[in-house]
Amino acid sequence: MNKNLLSPHHPITPSPSIDHSILAIDVGAGTQDVLLYDPAREPENCLKLVLPSQTQIVGRRVREATAAGLPIHLHGELMGGGASSDAMQDHLAAGLALSATADSARTIHNDLERVRALGVEIRSDAPAGAVVIETGDIDLSALATALAPFGIELPRRVAVAVQDHGFRPGAGNNEVRFDYLQGLLAGGGDLRRMVYTQPPAGMTRMEAVRRTTPGVYLMDTGAAAVLGALGDPVVAEAASGDGAILVNVGNMHTFATLLKGRHLFGLFEHHTGGITPEIITALVAGLRDATLDTECFRESFDGHGAALDPTYREVGPFTFVAVTGPNRRLARGLGFHEAAPYGDMMLAGAWGLVEGVRLLAEG
Repeated sequence: MNKNLLSPHHPITPSPSIDHSILAIDVGAGTQDVLLYDPAREPENCLKLVLPSQTQIVGRRVREATAAGLPIHLHGELMGGGASSDAMQDHLAAGLALSATADSARTIHNDLERVRALGVEIRSDAPAGAVVIETGDIDLSALATALAPFGIELPRRVAVAVQDHGFRPGAGNNEVRFDYLQGLLAGGGDLRRMVYTQPPAGMTRMEAVRRTTPGVYLMDTGAAAVLGALGDPVVAEAASGDGAILVNVGNMHTFATLLKGRHLFGLFEHHTGGITPEIITALVAGLRDATLDTECFRESFDGHGAALDPTYREVGPFTFVAVTGPNRRLARGLGFHEAAPYGDMMLAGAWGLVEGVRLLAEG
C-alpha cells in the first residue's frame, strides 16, 4: 500500500498487505460510525458517515407502532439492546402484542424463557395485522441504497465492532463480559487477540453479525477504539515509548487500557452513566498504580471489572493518558490528550477496525 494506515510513530510497522478497500462499521448505542477505507486515498479523504445506530432505528420503529396501538412482530437477528429493547418492553407494558422469531427475541434477553415470561410470543411467522420490524446490528442493504445515488459501491471486505456482553447459561452478563475482558490480557495481551473472524464462545452479538455477513472481521467496540486511537501520532509515540493509558468514554461504557507497543497490560470497564470527572481520575490512577482489582472495582464503582497483567510493573510507567469517545467531555480539564485519529474522534473505532484487519493480515 502507498499510505500508512496509522502514523509514522505507530509501534507496529505498516504492512503492504492491506491494498483493498474496507467497509468498517463501529456500532455504538447512539451512532454507527461508518468508514469506507480506500488505500488509494489520503485517510482524511476516505468517505465516512455518522448515522443513528440500528438500536436507535429499531427503537424508533417500535415506538411508532406502540403510539399507533399496533401489534409488532420482530424478525431478523439478535442485536444490541438499549433503545431497542427498552422500546420493546414499553410496548408490552402498554398492553400491546409482541411476537418475535427466536433470534430476534434474544435482543430482549438471551434466555427465551425469560422473554416468554414478559409476554412475548416466540414464533417464526408474523400474526395477521402485525407490524414486522427487522432486527440486526447492521443493515448493509440500506447503506448500499443510500450511497448508490452518489455512485458509491460498498467494499466487499467488511469489519464490524459491537459491544457484546455475551451469554453463558447460569452466569450473569457482567460475569461473562468480564471473563471476555480478562481473556484480552491472556497470551501477553497481543493486540491481534482483539480481532476475530470467528468470535469467542458465548459472544452472541458478534456471532449474529457473523451469520449475516460471511467473512466479516469482528472486534469489541472498546478494543476498536483503542486501536483507532493509535492513529493519533501523539498517542502512537507515547504507546511505543513509556506506554499509554487510553480511555474511551462511550455512550454506554467507558473502557480503558494500559498499552505499550502492541501489547495490553491492564484494563477496566465502567458504565458511562455513572462516570464523573472525579471517578475517571480515580480509575485512571488506580489502573496506573495497580490498585484496581475486580472485587473492589465492583464494590466501589459501577462496572464490569478491572484486570492487570502480572508483569505490569516491569513495563510502566504509563504516565501518558489519552481520551476519546463521544462523552470525552467528562474528562476535559483533567490534563488528558484528546485523541483524534486523522482529525476525527468519532471515527476512532472504525479506524481501529481497519488496523485490526491489517494486524490479522500481518499474522
